[in-house]
Amino acid sequence: MATGNDKGMAQRKEHKAMKTPPIVSPEEWETARQQLLVKEKAFTRSRDALAAERRRMPWLAVEKKYEFDGPKGKVSLLDMFEGRPQLILYRAFFEPGVFGWPEHACRGCSFGADQMAHLAHLNARDTTLVFASRAPQADIERLKARMGWKMPWYTITDSFDIDFGVNEWHGHNVFFRDGERVFRTYFINNRGDEAMGSTWSYLDMTALGRQEEWEDSPEGYPQTPPYKWWNWHDEYAVGASQDPRWVKVVDNAKVTLNLKD
Repeated sequence: MATGNDKGMAQRKEHKAMKTPPIVSPEEWETARQQLLVKEKAFTRSRDALAAERRRMPWLAVEKKYEFDGPKGKVSLLDMFEGRPQLILYRAFFEPGVFGWPEHACRGCSFGADQMAHLAHLNARDTTLVFASRAPQADIERLKARMGWKMPWYTITDSFDIDFGVNEWHGHNVFFRDGERVFRTYFINNRGDEAMGSTWSYLDMTALGRQEEWEDSPEGYPQTPPYKWWNWHDEYAVGASQDPRWVKVVDNAKVTLNLKD
């Protein structure tokens, strides 16, 4: 049986066989970084442009009435918005027949759940994020307690997963609520789900986006100055004014405000 030292030596030998990049001076390293930074900034601008196109996607009216089980009983798709105008619904696989059942949800879905940002920041941008599976609520609550997850998680009881392309694979469906009417605005699945987890990746897939002044959004969309709406996740409050001390910090940080750079 190989000892820990034997394994360590084998790993070091394997690393020595790697064809690694050249070792350079600090000046050469910085030159190489600056060259790559040009491409990285172009990628960032391309990502912003793609998000701007998403905000101009046509909407699909959701005419069918869907029903889910929640911790407090039956809820509709409209209820899941929790009064906010935007809803992101992730279809997670946790149910009989899925690898890991009944102790765990799908490993990939669980991976995604582990990297989720705190939902208070999304809520501050009028967006609700929920999970949905076919497992009963008792199993969902047991799983959430085991894994330390806090997101709202509902049970699919009808054809929602089939109708929205998530009956055989995971995916994020995005909806917008206008009064009592609900519209599907976007859908991301497959490898697109890999990037999900940060507040920004979620907001960039919504109809309203990050809702910041620098964004290219259709006329009339809500927008506020960047950074100034940020808060500690335990201190957001509906209708709370921006802390003038934080506003001063942001105003003094001129170099960070060039989001077009």
